Amino acid sequence: MPNTESAKKRVRQSAKRRALNNWRKRRIKTQIKAFMSAVQSKDVSQAESEFRKVQAILDRIACTGTIHRNTAARRKSRLSRHLAALKSAA
Repeated sequence: MPNTESAKKRVRQSAKRRALNNWRKRRIKTQIKAFMSAVQSKDVSQAESEFRKVQAILDRIACTGTIHRNTAARRKSRLSRHLAALKSAA
């Protein structure tokens, strides 16, 4: 248990930041699942739309420091390969 006022404040700040970071990560995971379900159903237009949404969310969240910018770039790259494979198969 924190004893000093500054330690108590640090606990409050950490809890708030942890909740916000978890919310942001859940947004990424939800959007990636939507994209992957569009890829699984072989719907190219839906997949392109969902990919644009995933890209926007990854870029926005990478700017906040919740995830590293290289992590965002790696995920976008891997998802774009799924989209390219879907387009080439169609």
